[in-house]
Amino acid sequence: MTPPANDPAVPWWTGGVIYQVYPRSFADANGDGIGDLAGVMAHLDHLAGTRDSLGVDAVWLSPIYPSPLADFGYDISDFTDVAPEFGTLADLDRLVEACHARGLRLLLDLVPCHTSIHHPWFVESRSSRSSAGRDWYTWADPAPGGGPPNNWISSFGGSAWELDPASGQYYLHTFYREQPDLNWRNPEVADAISGVLRFWFERGVDGFRVDAIIHAIKDSQLRDNPPAGGPIPPFPPDPSGHDPVFTVDRPEVPEVIRLLRRVANEYPGRLLIGEAYLPVERLARYLGDGAGDGFQRAFDFELSVIPWGAEPLRSTIERAERFTPPDVEPTWALSNHDLSRHATRFGEERSRLAALLLLSMRGTLCLYAGEEIGMVDGPEAATSLHDRFGRDRQRTPMQWDASPTGGFTDGDPWLPLVDPEERNVADQSRDPGSLLSQYRRLLALRRGSAALRDGALSLVHDLPPDLLAWTRTADGERVLMVANLGDAPVTVDLSGIGSQADVVAGTGSRQGSQPLANLQLDPLEGLLLRLWKAACLRSVL
Repeated sequence: MTPPANDPAVPWWTGGVIYQVYPRSFADANGDGIGDLAGVMAHLDHLAGTRDSLGVDAVWLSPIYPSPLADFGYDISDFTDVAPEFGTLADLDRLVEACHARGLRLLLDLVPCHTSIHHPWFVESRSSRSSAGRDWYTWADPAPGGGPPNNWISSFGGSAWELDPASGQYYLHTFYREQPDLNWRNPEVADAISGVLRFWFERGVDGFRVDAIIHAIKDSQLRDNPPAGGPIPPFPPDPSGHDPVFTVDRPEVPEVIRLLRRVANEYPGRLLIGEAYLPVERLARYLGDGAGDGFQRAFDFELSVIPWGAEPLRSTIERAERFTPPDVEPTWALSNHDLSRHATRFGEERSRLAALLLLSMRGTLCLYAGEEIGMVDGPEAATSLHDRFGRDRQRTPMQWDASPTGGFTDGDPWLPLVDPEERNVADQSRDPGSLLSQYRRLLALRRGSAALRDGALSLVHDLPPDLLAWTRTADGERVLMVANLGDAPVTVDLSGIGSQADVVAGTGSRQGSQPLANLQLDPLEGLLLRLWKAACLRSVL
């Protein structure tokens, strides 16, 4: 299963667009109400391969491994198989082949920091204190007065330690108690996870989104986290009011990443994207494309959590441009399976402008399935059905048509759909003015423009408060993005950039040449403008 060709000088992920699929919610091919790999394969033409496709570069599947579903796929009981509800290894192989036939790459999730309590590694580890696999996980005796070994808190609340009555020791779990932490200080663990990578790379998988990597290593002395209130910490205090300096983003984490990258480098053209909820200043040390010893890309999540507004967006982009290493790009997403959809968070009326902003930014971009049709979060009462952390709302099934089950399934969907009659792929495909049609046009423009694909980004300063603008430049092409994020019309003088520019895309129907000295923008209007070259100006004059 040879992947599509990759140019080492300009890897496929440079300026690339990745489409995230939450497999349970994308498409159900067998009528059991749960999305599956056959359903993904049946809808690949929505993503690439035809004139009317979105035209993305890769598909990323959230976990498809066997799991008891305590954390809906992130508590894995077998790293080298496919969960029966999704299909088989043969189905995965066929999906890889179908993706590659369309020029698409396929990425999986790698969950290297923990397993399920039902994984054979943990079953062996907890079998006795003298087990050969005991040190594959972090075990500790109770505190001198009894109770957990220290004050570490789980990311999902409560102590990060769970007592094992049979052995009298506690095991560490950064997330749910059903997800014991692997001990990356044990070289056997490193070898085992390296074997997982090689297993999937040999099957043609093109890379991984690497889950929760900042939690890979904890303090070797198991010291208590200190109370909050000292020097400004790298993270907010945990729920117990402590700074998590001994549990998060430890100095040894980059060494774990280097090991993963060394394995990926054995397979040219493979990508590792880190999930690390860190300020970009701290994220930088996890990155290294040309150097070959860090992640090629890592998500900058600020764009997924900041409020709507020109200043927050400008500040986020400015910091990313300043602190991202020079041989790497930022990696941006507006939504994902863990966070509120941006059509809900920003407001549905801002979806068109949000799309134009994202798809004109410098970097590797990620779209979450359904954002191209403006899907919103489900109502809390109807969708807090499965996930204990309340994330069902942003995981509702994809809406392919206007039928009651949205074309997602012929059975009863595992989560209720939100509003397939209001927004779905079939209806928007027939409407040239739809949000989906806008995404298709913007993605086609990005693919065909050197400036938008991998050109340099320069923010425009000294603008009215609600205005945001930047230029993208490459190979003699220069594109200006200008957007009014406010609710009132704005007139701006951009004559310092040029005198005239041609509209190549926008949130509305505006076309033709625009004078930049007196550019008027309606509320929530955004434009992509191709700037005239000096030679063109001389010929006109």
